Amino acid sequence: MSEGHDLEQEMAHWRHHIHAHPETGFEEFQTSDFVAKKLTKLGLEVHRGIGGTGVVATLRAGGGNRAIGLRADMDALMIQENAPGRAHASKHAGKMHACGHDGHTAMLLGAATVLTADPGFNGIVHFVFQPAEEHGRGAKAMMDDGLLKRFPMEEIYGVHNMPGIPFGKFATRAGGIMASEDNFVITVKGRGAHAARPHMSIDPIVAGSEIVLALQTIVARKMDPVAQGVVSVTEFITDGIRNALPSIATLKGDTRSYSPAVQRLIEERMATITAGVCMAHGAEHHFSYTHEFAPTVNSPEHVPHAAAAAAAVVGEAQVDADCPPILASEDFGAFLQAVPGNYTFIGTGVAGEPGGVPLHNSTYDFHDGILGLGARYFVQLARDRLKT
Repeated sequence: MSEGHDLEQEMAHWRHHIHAHPETGFEEFQTSDFVAKKLTKLGLEVHRGIGGTGVVATLRAGGGNRAIGLRADMDALMIQENAPGRAHASKHAGKMHACGHDGHTAMLLGAATVLTADPGFNGIVHFVFQPAEEHGRGAKAMMDDGLLKRFPMEEIYGVHNMPGIPFGKFATRAGGIMASEDNFVITVKGRGAHAARPHMSIDPIVAGSEIVLALQTIVARKMDPVAQGVVSVTEFITDGIRNALPSIATLKGDTRSYSPAVQRLIEERMATITAGVCMAHGAEHHFSYTHEFAPTVNSPEHVPHAAAAAAAVVGEAQVDADCPPILASEDFGAFLQAVPGNYTFIGTGVAGEPGGVPLHNSTYDFHDGILGLGARYFVQLARDRLKT
């Protein structure tokens, strides 16, 4: 990196500032101010308020017309930080950067700093700072606000720090790397009665319990074993009391998969199972199914580009271009439905190491040691994909 250790220290300072002032989805006002001021100071063409609080900065070099996007997310989570003694701990009660978006933002600011000083490419780079990733709404909001029309790009790239992968190792894969997330609510409407006279009821607990068990047959017996998916009932709520059978049971949960075909299969089978079980019990029902996150599906033709850029930064031995997918979700998938590109993990350490604390944990803190790696990766991508 052209400014070496000094820039890495500055990125850590930026990251700590953002970490101490976390803001959740579509409320990243201070964060977007901070980002926009840094980008404006670099002399970049900066646009604000895209998709609410999103920021896009554009760097043009060499007169070329090809354009790529480099993306970072900015939002925090509704989690109370548990970090006594941490100097940069959250100053906002009930909110913290427990997923590392503070680090992603600092890395992309670092890459913008390097490329502005010494572009080394021929074309256009759009630095995309996205709000509301945790909601699964920010990417769509930016695109609905004209992101891809105002800032057309042929490819887009993103990264995520990843505890559980050895420190400094890059990992990506062709096809689905992160899953879709769909949410569901099933309401079973029965008839309440005294617990001593169950024959007078239509018990929604019994019907709901049968639905919970039957839903597990979708993955076990209706999906191709080669495909992957998860169906999880995470809440079972009733209006009953100790000596009264309830009238209503509400089941909530989510499903995960890597392909639209599996998403459709799960939704259709859930609707059929719910209707059938309720009919058998004489109960009424309501079924709601919403698509929260698109699956994150890497373009096969862009995986080699991402792997080559990572290898230039850390060496081929530290790059896995065919890593296992994970069933967590990422809003970057919405971008990849519109623009080809790649999403890559950067390892922060395994369990027991400083960078091995899981994401979304109240004691989590981004590993500053990968800030330079992430920034150099973005710089390398820009120079490789827009060669002079």
